Amino acid sequence: MPLAAAALPADDDNVLELQFDGDDVPAVLAAIDTAFPPSAMLVAHGAIQVPRLFVSDMDSTMIGQECIDELADYAGLKPQIAAITERAMQGELDFEAALRERVALLAGLAESAIGDCLRERIAPTPGAATLVATLSALGTRTVLVTGGFHHFADPVGALLGFHRVVGNRLGVEGGKLTGGLVGPITDSAVKAAVLREELAGMDEDAHSLATGDGANDIPMIEAATYGFAYRAKPKARAAANGRVDSDDLTAVLRLLGIPRDQWQVV
Repeated sequence: MPLAAAALPADDDNVLELQFDGDDVPAVLAAIDTAFPPSAMLVAHGAIQVPRLFVSDMDSTMIGQECIDELADYAGLKPQIAAITERAMQGELDFEAALRERVALLAGLAESAIGDCLRERIAPTPGAATLVATLSALGTRTVLVTGGFHHFADPVGALLGFHRVVGNRLGVEGGKLTGGLVGPITDSAVKAAVLREELAGMDEDAHSLATGDGANDIPMIEAATYGFAYRAKPKARAAANGRVDSDDLTAVLRLLGIPRDQWQVV
């Protein structure tokens, strides 16, 4: 595909803008992968705009951990559960079946272990709070949608400043996990449906942004105007038109062209 133009934006000399004649996004991404070391990139049709909507996965995206794996460590089951998690994220297992299998293994664990896990194990990804705060300040609606659990997602969402949180609910009775789930499952279809639902209340030309790392995020990433794979598994990375291979999510702000003097650094 012919290269039409190249430029270094005046406000950030760490970003290279390339313009191509054509619309073969996979070919452009493959060419960038070939020419540059792992980096952050975004391929878009037309001028890049600040999105009106930001929808994000939580585990290994907005936070650096998989909550269910860390919680499993309090039950002495982390290796067994983490192995299932990895296969699910790679797209090798049915998401709902894998989720129910892992949750069942936690039956009898004290509910108090969730609070311990939050305090001792769970931390935001570098740049996550700044990304959410900056977009919010620019008028973007932010939604945290996770295949994980409200016990974790609600406090994480509040900490990072998300406007809405969607996730699964762990069954609890008598202060212990039942090994089951309560209510409908938040899976890949629900993640994409949340994005479409939120967009339906906005202008027709509203742009959307999604970030995620696993196979469960692919429909949401593909549905977004700017779908970013963050340190992602191969299938998710291949589905995205944006990629962040470093650990700092403020790369998304740079690729959206948001000047640093507008960043809400947290």
